[in-house]
Formats: sequence, C-alpha cells, structure tokens
Amino acid sequence: MRQSFTAVIERNATLTGEFATEPYEAAWAREARWFVRVLDSAGRAPRMLVRTQISPDGLHWCDLDAGTEQSVDPADGPLHSWPAEGFGGWLRLHGTVVDETAAGTSEDRDGAPASVKVLIYLALKS
Repeated sequence: MRQSFTAVIERNATLTGEFATEPYEAAWAREARWFVRVLDSAGRAPRMLVRTQISPDGLHWCDLDAGTEQSVDPADGPLHSWPAEGFGGWLRLHGTVVDETAAGTSEDRDGAPASVKVLIYLALKS
C-alpha cells in the first residue's frame, strides 16, 4: 500500500538574501514534489532562485542536479511546484531572493532588502 505525507517546511517565512529551508528526512519516499506558495513580496520585482539540495545525513549538502535552478516569481502567480527525483535521504531548498530591476542587487530604492513571504511544502509518496 502506497503512503503519502505532506510536510510544511516553512510557514509564513519572510525570506531575504541567501537562505536554506529546514531539512526533511525523506529516505522512505520514492517521489517528492516541492510547493511554494507566495503570500507577499516586497521590492521592485523580487523573485526567488532555488535549488533542491540533498544530504546523506542532514548536515552536509550538495545540489540534487547541478545547474538546475527554479525561479519563483510572484508575478507568475501565487503557487509554484516542481518534482525532485532520485534524491536519497534528506531534502531541503537552498536559494536567494533577488530583485532583478534594482541593477542586480537585492535591495529596493530605499535600500531595504527585497523579500518574499512564503509557505513551503514538501509532498512525499512511497
């Protein structure tokens, strides 16, 4: 019998600059899917660039697929999703909040950092 579970990894978290989510042990699962729900954003045009990371022990991390980066742009809607495949034991997201219109910086005109407030879920199936 297949089992499924959805973990709330970040709840109402306001992310700025570089970040990493809480890790989640998922060795029992065969399938995983990330869901990022954007609740709010601040800055001229903030978005998140994120990569799925894996770990054998929950302490030491590497990218699941080198060069694979997801863009979470609030302008594209409030809900974003992508799968993680062949992941091993532990999962987390690692990323950066950027503001593309502020000349490559992550700050708005007033010097405040661009931010995105999110809910991040990890859906797992055996």
